[in-house]
Amino acid sequence: MCHIPVFCWITATVLEEVLKTRKRGELPKTLTEMYIHFLVVQSKLKKVKYDGGAETDPHWSPETRKMIESLGKLAFEQLQKGNLIFYESDLTECGIDIRAASVNSGVFTQIFKEERGLYQDKVFCFIHLSVQEFLAALHVHLTFINSEVNLLLDKQSTYCLPKLLWDKPEPTNFYQRAVDEALQSPNGHLDLFLRFLLGLSLQTNQTLLRGLLSQTGSRSETKKTTVQYIKKKIEETPSAEKSINLFHCLNELNDRSLVKQIQQSLRSGRLSKDKLSPAQWSALVFILLSSEEDLDVFDLKKYSASEEALLRLLPVVKASNRAVLSGCNLSGRSCEALSSVLSSQSSSLRDLDLSNNNLNDSGVKLLSAGLESPHCKLGGLGLSGCKLSERSCEALSSVLSSQSSSLRDLDLSNNDLQDSGVKLLSAGLESPHCKLEGCQVTEEGCASLASALSSNPSHLRELDLSYNHPGDSGVNLLSAGLEDPHRRLDTLRLSVCKLSERSCEALSSVLSSQSSSLRDLDLSNNNLQDSGVKLLSAGLESPHCKLEGLSINHNKFTGFRVTVALQEVIVSQCNLPFSDGNTLVLSGCQVTEEGCASLASALSSNPSHLKELDLSYNHPGDSGVKLLSSCGRGLTERSCEALSSVLSSQSSSLRDLDLSNNDLQDSGVKLLSAGLESPQCKLEALSSNPSHLKELDLSYNHPGDSGVKLLSAGLEDPHWRLETLRYGQIGPYEWI
Repeated sequence: MCHIPVFCWITATVLEEVLKTRKRGELPKTLTEMYIHFLVVQSKLKKVKYDGGAETDPHWSPETRKMIESLGKLAFEQLQKGNLIFYESDLTECGIDIRAASVNSGVFTQIFKEERGLYQDKVFCFIHLSVQEFLAALHVHLTFINSEVNLLLDKQSTYCLPKLLWDKPEPTNFYQRAVDEALQSPNGHLDLFLRFLLGLSLQTNQTLLRGLLSQTGSRSETKKTTVQYIKKKIEETPSAEKSINLFHCLNELNDRSLVKQIQQSLRSGRLSKDKLSPAQWSALVFILLSSEEDLDVFDLKKYSASEEALLRLLPVVKASNRAVLSGCNLSGRSCEALSSVLSSQSSSLRDLDLSNNNLNDSGVKLLSAGLESPHCKLGGLGLSGCKLSERSCEALSSVLSSQSSSLRDLDLSNNDLQDSGVKLLSAGLESPHCKLEGCQVTEEGCASLASALSSNPSHLRELDLSYNHPGDSGVNLLSAGLEDPHRRLDTLRLSVCKLSERSCEALSSVLSSQSSSLRDLDLSNNNLQDSGVKLLSAGLESPHCKLEGLSINHNKFTGFRVTVALQEVIVSQCNLPFSDGNTLVLSGCQVTEEGCASLASALSSNPSHLKELDLSYNHPGDSGVKLLSSCGRGLTERSCEALSSVLSSQSSSLRDLDLSNNDLQDSGVKLLSAGLESPQCKLEALSSNPSHLKELDLSYNHPGDSGVKLLSAGLEDPHWRLETLRYGQIGPYEWI
């Protein structure tokens, strides 16, 4: 309710008065207490402003009591009828003279407002539905306490808030039947009414209304019995939303025992291991939704990787921006529940990961109903490894074709879709309403995809066909479409696709095309051979090439020859126009010292572009590392990880390493230090391996006073052999 402007105004009004008048500064703790205080404030305002009384005078004057009773009667009768807007005749029936009330009653003017209807008729309403519900509950409570009459037994009522009591109007029965009727409400319209009604049963709240009530008093047995009854209903209620309201009711009765149990489990970290009762699950939902922490990402595994847990925690999923439900043993039953969440107008869900669950085609069909809802705002959906077939593609194709769909990222990897499935999916991709930007389809079907991309080329940005068998012919079909000037595809992943050098020829043509938008290409784990890389290099050298990221690791190269080909590319003035963060991945390419020499030469000729070089799972040797280090300008912390591995190697004899003028950052130095600490390292570490290091140059860095103090503490160590320490920024080195 803190997002409702009227409630914020009520809260501010009450807090201002309470802080001004209460010496101890005790603030209202429940919703009922807040609204009672608001009513008291408005009654005091009327007494002083309209009646000319003093602030110390009793504020429950006969006129004020009559006005509140009349407004309460109006609120209750119209709530019974389901009306939020009333006419002057409705006010007259409840004994309210609109003209006299608007002139003389501050209470009336502050909580009631007048508007013009469609035909310029005067219509009236309370400033907010919660005010109407509070006054309705107050009216029922006052009548029950003052007259021992249960208004909810009125057989003349025309609305579905009927007979809460058929027997003697005992308080215990009165509140229990009120709970039952609220739970039976199909749309929850009695939820807030019930909270106020139960809150008004407390002695502390009745004391605040002294003067309005002819008598006060509530037996502790009544409260205890009501609390136990509500807890029993929480155990029995399958609806999470209704259970949440019952926790709010317990809060109004100042009972937080269930909540405290779960809070203790959360703090101890044993929640995911405990077997929770339905009431405890509901308590967890209440805690998560009431928490001040951001509900940006909900990860089911933090609580329990089970379908029961998901169904219990659905309100939390509904309130989150992203739900991570991967590998949680979910089935089609979960899909039906999630479909309801997606269809809800109040849902905040934007990203849903259901990967690695046995949803099957039937589950996706149920989910699709929610995805097609005009209220669905989901932009990302992960269905990797969900045992789907081509039948799921038909349902998802319908979603992609829907005008109301917001889906932009769809992951269908690791499913057995077959070419027939991709063909069905392609029908959705061809729709002008399709907004898909990222699609990881694990099937062949390149011909269907190429056709779909030609029909609707403007949206798809990323295509991942890794771990498929498109073949060189499939890549040729896709490549032809990628040269279309209307295509916006910027990422193509073809890892582990059994491609040969023939694919490189087609892709080289794409890279050379002036109209191509391709910026990231993954060809790792294929059989490209040296000839394929040479073909690819021709495209990379084109002045029209926009590629920023290239991965060709784990291909069958001879090592030296491939780096010669890449050297020509790197040296070229118009090759990969590397910007910040651009990467060349050559891991597992059998690169040796000779290859490093070629790469070093290339990097020295064109040092301004390449920011990251991955040579993991190669054999560069110490000499190769030294060659690369000598030309490494603009390296980042990622390079430190590889160098750390070299320093830790038993076979390494590297004793001199120059990494100056690089953007290693503190994180890079931390990675490098792991290698320096190794007993195999011949470069020497500062703390764990202090006996070797003789010279340390930190010039043109920002260690700060605290950093220098840390180093100084180490210099006092008798085992350190550091002779020279340089630091400083601009100008001559400062020697210590």
